[in-house]
Amino acid sequence: MFHLQALAQAEVEIKKSRFIGIVQAVSSREEALARLAEIRAQWPDARHYCAVLLCGADSMLDDDGEPSGTAARPMYNVLRHKDVCDVLAVVVRYFGGIKLGAGGLVRAYTQAVNAAMDAACLVAVVPRGDYEATVDFAGEARLRHLCQELGVPVSAPSYGERVSLRLSLPLAEAEALLAALTDGMAGALEVSPAD
Repeated sequence: MFHLQALAQAEVEIKKSRFIGIVQAVSSREEALARLAEIRAQWPDARHYCAVLLCGADSMLDDDGEPSGTAARPMYNVLRHKDVCDVLAVVVRYFGGIKLGAGGLVRAYTQAVNAAMDAACLVAVVPRGDYEATVDFAGEARLRHLCQELGVPVSAPSYGERVSLRLSLPLAEAEALLAALTDGMAGALEVSPAD
């Protein structure tokens, strides 16, 4: 699974019609609708603004007036094939006066999104787990130092009778990292999955 690092855009021309493909990372439907409104404002005289959203369990396919199945569905297929998530893909179409037919539209929208994806920088999504690490006050500095050496992000310190820190670990390496932390703390560390 991949995320987009930044907005990417590409244009293809087919039989005098311009297809501007835009892909960008989004975190919600609300953000996607706001970005779509910005795109409509940027190209106000275009004929169609076909859009696909893949964000968590939320999705949207909008043919925006193109014949059903000729725009959003092919765009969706490209995104699924590229294994990308949390993305909004929009193809802005300027009609060139020549009808493309259903097959031509499918190819055009597929090409536009593929071109935008080819211009995009993708980052692999690394599944992570959060853990609660608890130590005595005297061990906090040592634990923070070990975490820094191992590249483990530390957040949400909580101070009570002891110190608790939240650790974010890549799931594939969690067991080895936790073992290294426990060894480095000479066993004076309690770790449990975070709530």
